[in-house]
Amino acid sequence: MANWLKQAVTALEDSLYPVPQELNGIDWKCALSDKSERLAQHLCAFSNTTGGGYLAFGLDNDAAFVTLSKDEIEEIVGRLGNIAKNNLAWSVQLEHTVVDYKGHVLLFVRVYEQTNKPIYLRGKDIYEAYIRSAGHTVKMSREQVHEMVALSHGLSFEDRVAQSGLTIGDVEYLLDCEKLFEKLDKRMPSEKKLMMKQLEEYGLVVEKGDSYDILNLGAILFARRLKDFPSLAGKEIVARKYQGTNNRILSLEYRCETGYAVGFGNLVSFVSKNTSTEKIEVQRETVPTYPVVAIRELVANMMVHQDFAIKGMPLTIEIFENRLTFTNPGSSLNDVNRLIDLPPHSRNESLAQMMLLLDMCERRGSGFDRATDAIGQMKLPAYKAQSGDNYTRVTLFPRKSVNEMTREERIAVCYQHACLLYEDGLSIGNQNVRDRFNLNKNQSAMASRILADTFESGLIKMENPEMESKRYTSYIPYYG
Repeated sequence: MANWLKQAVTALEDSLYPVPQELNGIDWKCALSDKSERLAQHLCAFSNTTGGGYLAFGLDNDAAFVTLSKDEIEEIVGRLGNIAKNNLAWSVQLEHTVVDYKGHVLLFVRVYEQTNKPIYLRGKDIYEAYIRSAGHTVKMSREQVHEMVALSHGLSFEDRVAQSGLTIGDVEYLLDCEKLFEKLDKRMPSEKKLMMKQLEEYGLVVEKGDSYDILNLGAILFARRLKDFPSLAGKEIVARKYQGTNNRILSLEYRCETGYAVGFGNLVSFVSKNTSTEKIEVQRETVPTYPVVAIRELVANMMVHQDFAIKGMPLTIEIFENRLTFTNPGSSLNDVNRLIDLPPHSRNESLAQMMLLLDMCERRGSGFDRATDAIGQMKLPAYKAQSGDNYTRVTLFPRKSVNEMTREERIAVCYQHACLLYEDGLSIGNQNVRDRFNLNKNQSAMASRILADTFESGLIKMENPEMESKRYTSYIPYYG
């Protein structure tokens, strides 16, 4: 039996439960398509995707099991092998295994990630390359191809040159060096050469003979004006406030056109101020609608996890009467149902590390935990996370009573609270639900109904399935 089978089955189960959906690492197939080019695109996409992936034959598009005969399996294996050898720019490695999964015969075909990327279709140029995004096989943009070529040569976005051939004076004009030392709580060196040496140690600039190059990492964090760097065009952060619940009437717009570290505090303050309300009793008081901790973490999350290869899509924060959204280019690298518990998986590792050093974000994987906890403390509905082909969006909602929430909203709150408790080594029960929804003891039946609905949705499971008393049953997330 293949030693990777356990990983394949895990990927399959992650795609089937609690809500069936194809993921970046696995694609369901009920039969062998007669379109060789589309099959080549799938193999190409998995070859270009981090970790590779699996084609799972024996499932249709609705996640229903179908019957595979021995002859069909042999035909699938033979034809895919030929496509892997003949239809791509160079052949890629495949492995396969047949398994009985809950009484159903499934064929797993593993496609390995290739070192020399991007893989593209034979007979076409390099831009005919594909990748997996939000569970789909999609064509890569020209910028994504360029990004992958650079990465395959060991050059990350942050390490590339944003401006070259500069004097120390040029660097000081383009970068807010004072802000770096302020955020590090260090005295800025009076000797310019020493200052430049420290900028170089942090990976922000590099000395080249008698001049200096500013790297993208330095520019994206400390640029006085992002527009001074052509490679960062369109990477500013835009915050917009609208009247009502749609984007037809814009009432206010704020553009953070500096480096992220330079403008971070002002941006968070703008969002917090424009999502707060005023309460007047004895004296005027500003009441936040959303926790500042959550706003701060989600702003930082947008910055760290954006896909710099996607052009024309700035980081965007939108303030509506009934929600607050954070949108960044690039699909989520983690399952959106697992943002609380999964370890950090940064698209931009150097940026994430530097933002941690500057105390702008969490790197221990606790950013979403902190945001979720703060949301719970204010008794707000659960956040909503979405991942599309080229974007990730997280939405916060203002406070609602449990009676105002839909069944789905109550389930989402219960599930996210269960995830948070599980990270602390705890399970969720009736009392925990009452605390989260601000219910009194006489509302235990409502808490039990919420737990039952969440259990029926497949998002939580019994901690001890053998316990006979339902009254004292406690639950843990489905992945526990």
